[in-house]
Amino acid sequence: MPVLHIDVAWLLDVQEQAVPEDVSVADYSALVAAVARHKTRIPRPATSEPDGAWRAAALFHTLVRLEPLPYRNSLYACQVVAAYMHASGEGIDPPYGALVELVRAVQSGKVSVYQAAEHIRGWRI
Repeated sequence: MPVLHIDVAWLLDVQEQAVPEDVSVADYSALVAAVARHKTRIPRPATSEPDGAWRAAALFHTLVRLEPLPYRNSLYACQVVAAYMHASGEGIDPPYGALVELVRAVQSGKVSVYQAAEHIRGWRI
């Protein structure tokens, strides 16, 4: 499957659809960081080319931790994961409440980007 690299414009399109209110981005550098992070070819020295789940997790983890919007960052990060996986040709079907739990775990520092990727892989359909 080909690798999907997104850009800030793509993230802004998702934000427009994900957040019903008119929310202006408070920190564009967080979006730039998310884009750069998901493009990393080798997330760990011992791994090969990252898959779509890792790239989605990199976007998710960065958006949750850096909070580019003044509010609704959790909702936005969840929408980005679903949109990225869909655009990559893979759907996800997380159990009810699982994405919210993953957001909380990332916010608390209990879940790394690699662990988030494992969750996303487990939700692929």
